[in-house]
Amino acid sequence: MIMNRCCKLNSIKPKIWKTFCLAVLIMFMFISLSGCKTKDPSVKTIGISAPSNDIQRWAVETVLMRDKLREKGYEVIIQYASSDISMQISQIENLIAKDADVLIVIPIESASLGEAMDMAAEHEIPVISYDMLITNTDAVSYYTTFDNYRVGTIQGQYVKDKLDLDHADRSYNIEFTAGDPGDNNAGFFYNGAVDVLKPYLDSGVLKIVSGQDSFGKCATPSWNTEKAQQRAENILASYYNDTAVDVWVASNDTTALGVSSALAVSYKGSYPLITGQDCTLINVKNILNGKQTMSVFKDPSLLIDATVNMVDEIFSGKPVTVNDTKTYYNGVKIVPSYLCEPVYVDKDNCIELLTSSGFYTIDQLQ
Repeated sequence: MIMNRCCKLNSIKPKIWKTFCLAVLIMFMFISLSGCKTKDPSVKTIGISAPSNDIQRWAVETVLMRDKLREKGYEVIIQYASSDISMQISQIENLIAKDADVLIVIPIESASLGEAMDMAAEHEIPVISYDMLITNTDAVSYYTTFDNYRVGTIQGQYVKDKLDLDHADRSYNIEFTAGDPGDNNAGFFYNGAVDVLKPYLDSGVLKIVSGQDSFGKCATPSWNTEKAQQRAENILASYYNDTAVDVWVASNDTTALGVSSALAVSYKGSYPLITGQDCTLINVKNILNGKQTMSVFKDPSLLIDATVNMVDEIFSGKPVTVNDTKTYYNGVKIVPSYLCEPVYVDKDNCIELLTSSGFYTIDQLQ
């Protein structure tokens, strides 16, 4: 029986056999290639790496940026790292493997992306560092951010003006809560505020009762609200049982929220002026309810537009628009930067400013 089958196979005409084999080969090639897509070289892919979509700012801004880039015809891939540095490194490498033509990276920690940046450099992929500067690498092509030193000077100037420090007839007690030591921007915020207020600190018009008078002493790891609250509670319990704190310069809104929460626990004195930054919704409501005094508004549309424009210019071959080539040294090189201008909001102007910009609706602020 086996012999009969072999004879039948041998009896197939060579031409038909070749045709059959070719058809089988083509079929297998089709199956193996059907899952592979060839990238259209005319469509550029932008990879966006963000710390987390649990953080309001990054959840909102990455989506707005994606939509702007898509309007321009770009393919966009966003990856959120759940505030995990190792995951962010892996995700950036994944974006490179997916043939991203430009990377826009919001680092979780400024100095921790060297491995991924090396890979981007090997593939000659331009990297735009967004809002936070990636440090200790020469792979960063450009930096888009707000004028971070200016953020601090706005906070310091607000304190100076509201307390009329040039004509003060008494001294004021002040405390500082700074940001994450791993965030390159945190030092700019702190130093900007301190530089404005230094003459009054030196003269004794402002007094840091706790004695915690350096960035290192005032820093808040990961900008964490609970850590800011714990430190503020310790300061209040140790130094403000029978003394009022008049001013608390918090570098951003998450730390300001920690301060206001600490004050609510046991503080009995007159309520201090509290600064912040970012106009997070809960903090804006605190401003309207008198639990925070001001926040620095960094209109995300300005930063997004500057970043999208930078992407366009990279692909067009035009000179990329920057307005600072001296300030942002990342430990390896000065990174060409585009700085947007921040403004402050307080109870008097926050509803008009934040709704007219489209940042919030009236209903959200109720």
